[in-house]
Amino acid sequence: MKTTMITAIAFLIMAVGHAQDKNKSVSFEVKGNCGMCKSRIEKASIKLKGVKFATWSPETKQFEAVIDERKITIPDIKKRIAEVGHDSDGFTAPDSVYNKLPECCKYRDPASVHMDHGNKN
Repeated sequence: MKTTMITAIAFLIMAVGHAQDKNKSVSFEVKGNCGMCKSRIEKASIKLKGVKFATWSPETKQFEAVIDERKITIPDIKKRIAEVGHDSDGFTAPDSVYNKLPECCKYRDPASVHMDHGNKN
């Protein structure tokens, strides 16, 4: 009986521990300029297994997501975002991809910040 009780408590503790990893909020900076960047960044990340929600703000450059840490890591997300043309801490988009971005999305060019980004959201 005592062994059964200890086993049940151990399983309960493990279940609670795993539930905490299921929905973790993460936030980091991603380079970009406009609504087209927003769409590209969000689409690339939300398609990853383990990303439950993703949003990026052109104003603050902050990417926010809810992830299941058992299925995805922050470096995995940053790598995927870099693959579609956007830099983040530790991950740089390949020049071949970055150079194909629309002119207003070329955040490495200081002049692009002053472009008319219109209603591309």
